[in-house]
Amino acid sequence: MSDVLLEPRSAQQSRLGVIDCDIHPMLRSAKALHPYLSQRWRDHFDSYGPRTPAPFLRGHAYPKATPALSRRDTWPPAGGPPGSDLAFMRQQHLDPLNVEIGILQVLFPSVKDQRDLRLGVAMSTAVNDWQVAEWTEPEPRLRAAVSIACDDAEASATEIRRCAARRDFASVFLTPRTSEPLGRKRYWPIYQAAAETGLPIGIHTGGTNGHPMTAGGAPSFYMEDHHGNAIAMQSALASLIFEGVMESFPDLKFIMIEGGFGWAPSCTWRLDKHWARMRDEVAHVKRPPSEYIRRQVWFATQPVEEPERPRDLRTICEWIGWDRIVFATDYPHWDMDDPRHAFKVSMTEEQQRMIFNSNARAAYGL
Repeated sequence: MSDVLLEPRSAQQSRLGVIDCDIHPMLRSAKALHPYLSQRWRDHFDSYGPRTPAPFLRGHAYPKATPALSRRDTWPPAGGPPGSDLAFMRQQHLDPLNVEIGILQVLFPSVKDQRDLRLGVAMSTAVNDWQVAEWTEPEPRLRAAVSIACDDAEASATEIRRCAARRDFASVFLTPRTSEPLGRKRYWPIYQAAAETGLPIGIHTGGTNGHPMTAGGAPSFYMEDHHGNAIAMQSALASLIFEGVMESFPDLKFIMIEGGFGWAPSCTWRLDKHWARMRDEVAHVKRPPSEYIRRQVWFATQPVEEPERPRDLRTICEWIGWDRIVFATDYPHWDMDDPRHAFKVSMTEEQQRMIFNSNARAAYGL
């Protein structure tokens, strides 16, 4: 197959509605959450604010690459941070890119990482109600991911069941950097609730657990942290398999978001080799890891790896399976992928349709 992109790409995509699996909405201000909090938690929020296990009270030890993680042209003309203005999001992103469905992933405020779990639980309900009232109800193209304070797994399961009753929610939001590895039993009530309600688990890169961002310790540079996202995803995947989550919940789907996917083949080969040699340690894991991955895992594209030879990217896609890759932009962040220009690999029209639309329908049950 030629390394030249199938033509006419832009014409084909102008007809094909894109399902974007990673759009980041943002509060206009901290007080924008007030209408969705009880008076008790409004007062707490104003007096003490959210607190995460970061090394410093207000965040990480080094700045992000650009203000608010975002493209400079995504600051709304009417004011507020990038991702906070629905009308501007329609104008800049949903309409010109022909986004048929967009999945919201709320990063800030960080619900999952709150030190005070009671506050985290209150914030999770508030953030989910905010997503519905200000995003999914006024814009039918958008779907929300259920934000949960995952270290209170029972409260999280209750919130998943509450939200799953509405069409507004398409998945459950988790990150790979949790207090304990994602496969640990403390999180299983979350998986049980997700499996019962039919919501997939979206594992979006990130999270603050108080530990260094890399296995080798705290990094000096932002680019090291950014590279570590793919490594954290691999650790999360290994934990979910070897702790028995995928064996116990065979119908539960997982979408790996914003960690790339070029690492999937070598990671899977390594997991299979370890399982073959030491499977007696994990007798509850009945199948090779590759079978669980093939059965239950989808990979979002962003950030798309771009090898020197585009045909190598195609080889990776073929190994993973064209039906297991979903498209994501990461709008409005600085490294977002535009569907008109990203994914520089030759594809048939059917493969384009799968990656940009139909695979996400299957993964999210849209």
